[in-house]
Amino acid sequence: MKTSRRSFLLFLFLAGCGIGSRSIGTDQLVIGTVGYGAGEDLIKRYDRFNRYLEEKMRVMVQLEPSYNESKALERIRANAWSLVFAPPGLAALAISRHQYTPIFPLEGVSNLRSVIVVKQDSPYQDLKSLAGKPFAIGQIGSTTGYYFPIYNLYGLTLAELVLCPTPKAVVEAIASGKAEAGALSVEELNALRPQISTTNFRILFTDQHRVPPGVVLLSPTIDLNVQESLRRVIANTPSQIASEVGLVPAGTLPDYKYTISVVERVNSIFPAEQLQDGASLLTQKPVRLFQGNAVSPTNSSAKE
Repeated sequence: MKTSRRSFLLFLFLAGCGIGSRSIGTDQLVIGTVGYGAGEDLIKRYDRFNRYLEEKMRVMVQLEPSYNESKALERIRANAWSLVFAPPGLAALAISRHQYTPIFPLEGVSNLRSVIVVKQDSPYQDLKSLAGKPFAIGQIGSTTGYYFPIYNLYGLTLAELVLCPTPKAVVEAIASGKAEAGALSVEELNALRPQISTTNFRILFTDQHRVPPGVVLLSPTIDLNVQESLRRVIANTPSQIASEVGLVPAGTLPDYKYTISVVERVNSIFPAEQLQDGASLLTQKPVRLFQGNAVSPTNSSAKE
């Protein structure tokens, strides 16, 4: 455990010096994931899986968690990660734009949906009524909090996009009046309701498409022979170790076709390659959710 932590801290130092952005060699594997500041708990969760890979692959394995999807995208763009334990939105970008290959599914919530939420007593009855209002969204890379809602609001001009680091911050923005509506998943909303008991929320819109689970991605810079060895080793991960990192070695890879199409549409409005924290495209007031020759999506709403 101490060795894994030392390796992790050493890698963060090297990455800070720019060394972590070099091409991935065959003497080390770098695992990337979104940590949301989990720190020590995340390191502990991956410890046995990392040691398993080290033993079977006979290479040094290092974990590099990024705080959020936006920071993770920077590392993917730099080809700094050998393997990525990626949530669906980040996975769609990495597959479509950066040639990462999905190899195994991750555990996920079945029937996950993206919803747009307002206060219970708000006057809004459809998405068009949100025109000219401030709207709370999650981080770039979030399927339910960023890609799906921007896609479904295509064609509107909003007062502003209130950028939130977490789903809890989205509902807090609505409760405080900072935003008139916001996006997250149904499961996140239900989990957060008791924490913000002073405000009642209403689902204004539910996207009809199921959000696929995340996947383990393989970097295009890894030698083909090493790729095949990795596939075999990960496929045989002991069940208890696999469960600790949310890996489903015997599962079927999810279909990302629709999710990638949504990501590409949103990317035509806000190019991911140009966005960083505080990017002017997202923080402009008002913000126009349309560009070029993109056509309006045909999703139908579902109200609660």
